[in-house]
Amino acid sequence: METPAIAAVTAAGLAHRVVAYGPVSNIDEAAEKRGIGVDRIIKTLVVRRGDDDYLFVLVPGDRVIDWPRLRSHLGVARLSLAEADAALAVTGYPRGAITPFGSRRRLPVVADEGIEAIGEVSVGGGAHGIAIHLDGAVLVENLEAETARVTRPR
Repeated sequence: METPAIAAVTAAGLAHRVVAYGPVSNIDEAAEKRGIGVDRIIKTLVVRRGDDDYLFVLVPGDRVIDWPRLRSHLGVARLSLAEADAALAVTGYPRGAITPFGSRRRLPVVADEGIEAIGEVSVGGGAHGIAIHLDGAVLVENLEAETARVTRPR
């Protein structure tokens, strides 16, 4: 399968592997089918900062956004998850398949502190049931992501 995300990772020359894992109903099942720990699945969330102002936040699968920390890091009073239709319009990907690679618009990226030290991680591949596995440090570096502790345990 070829998606804009897979094409972008390949074009960037990043060492990676594509994992087709099929339909899942939750992150634990996704981890099992991907053959990787939940903490190594990196969720890509589209966060709305303001009118037509979005960013990606990369969150390990065993964590959730800590909204006060993220607001403090960004120096803003209000943030929200992007509505599904807005996220699709901005990224080109439906919710559940969003990835920072190959997005329609290049968005700033905030990666939770520590992702770069995890080793192999799994991010969305741009379609349901498809993942891209690559090194966490390579992910953070390639996306020019800011790193900050912006999550808490789920």
